[in-house]
Amino acid sequence: MLLTGVDNHKVGLGSMAELLTPEQRGALGYEGYLNERAATLAERLKMAGFDTMMTGKWHLGRRRGQFPSDRGFDRSFALLQGDHNHFGYDQGPAYRMVGAGRDYVLNGQPAYFPLGVYGDDYFTTKLIEFLKQRQAQRPFFAYLAFTGPHWPLQAPAEDIARYRHHYDAGPVVVQKARLERMKRLGIVKDDVVPYPVDAAAWNRMGPLEKSIQLRKMEVYAAMVDRLDQNVGRIIDYLKRSGQLDNTIIIFLSDNGAEGYPIEHPFDLPQPGKVAGTSIDNSLESVGTARSYTGTGHLWAQVSSTPFRGVKLDMTEGGIHTPAIIAGPGVRSAKLNGTVTHVTDVVSTVLDLVHASVERVVKGKPVIAPEGRSWIDLLAGRVSEVRSERDMVGWELLYRRAVRVGRWKAVFQPSLIPLFKEHTPLDQVHWQLFDLKHDPGEIHDLAAEQPQRLNAMRREWERYAARNSVVLPGRAFAKTSGDTR
Repeated sequence: MLLTGVDNHKVGLGSMAELLTPEQRGALGYEGYLNERAATLAERLKMAGFDTMMTGKWHLGRRRGQFPSDRGFDRSFALLQGDHNHFGYDQGPAYRMVGAGRDYVLNGQPAYFPLGVYGDDYFTTKLIEFLKQRQAQRPFFAYLAFTGPHWPLQAPAEDIARYRHHYDAGPVVVQKARLERMKRLGIVKDDVVPYPVDAAAWNRMGPLEKSIQLRKMEVYAAMVDRLDQNVGRIIDYLKRSGQLDNTIIIFLSDNGAEGYPIEHPFDLPQPGKVAGTSIDNSLESVGTARSYTGTGHLWAQVSSTPFRGVKLDMTEGGIHTPAIIAGPGVRSAKLNGTVTHVTDVVSTVLDLVHASVERVVKGKPVIAPEGRSWIDLLAGRVSEVRSERDMVGWELLYRRAVRVGRWKAVFQPSLIPLFKEHTPLDQVHWQLFDLKHDPGEIHDLAAEQPQRLNAMRREWERYAARNSVVLPGRAFAKTSGDTR
């Protein structure tokens, strides 16, 4: 959605390739890679005369014809999978033998990640290298998809040391402190009630388990810190080269905090079975290149404060993420919490650079971007881009949500295909929340307002039909509103 401005169910990523279920395989919009029904922002800007470049995580196709170089990027260095050892130690023959090797491409050709170099450092170095190589007389579009702080939790030792003992008070105390700081900064209202951290789960842990959990959060913070350092490197380069004042910068997160309790790569279920694939998640090792772990649900819920849930959830903690925009045409120092959507980014960028929305790209008709432009919002001419009547819908891994104004309905099985099975859908009930008064989605109003809930469910059904969503035993029909 970020690169096309079109709903993921239309552009081949109704689900991630690794998580497609039998009902979805072969269905339109579930190809498992970024199909050509929509053009990427890189393809559109290239047509408008831009130099285009990207580095970092791709995860939109692993076969030839699906690489960044095939989708509009003049220069690219990309990780094809969705995760990697941040120091490059999963490229060798041992990992390849068990099908867990990671793949990189440089301008469409197989490449090797330098061993021992931290991932986000190298992706930043390559992007700056590409910026130096560009044609100075042409505008540029640069896309950097950092792999931190995605699991595995790994960071340079000096960054981890900076956060040692920083979280020793535990997740409950840290959440409270974060909430108070957010209130002081005006990020949330003074009367907001956060979705609580599971204090009982923390209290049940023994000393060693708590120490490991604390170390994980220290490493997570170090990864975020390192990412911030690398953003600074890019800004410093733009300053030194005299380009900063004429550059629009958009920084955003793709999902909520990761809460899955991962302890090894998904494609390496038996680490160590083949020599050279061992993993060490001991306290002393967590954060090093030898470890492979995630933060877990407790700390992820802290990171989601004040919202409920984490990545893959349809509650706000999974989908309500921050974005920072700066540059020409953007009113400075303005905090805005209005409803926006990731599909808006393409329309916004095209408006900011005065590029037309082409309906034919590379000789093929394409779906037009579906999002709303923020250009008037960024300039301070309006305070919102969606009205109280506008609908936004979501679906991923059978979980669903729909929002209309302040109201949101959520259908969230506790087990999803990621876990090899899913909760029987007849055992799951829709929930209804008033986000204006309950941003933490604590109070389910479904029983009190059944008519409103039914209306919201019908809105989601229309969203699913427009986007050909496939659920177990049911495929929503493609409608005439689709262009192809």
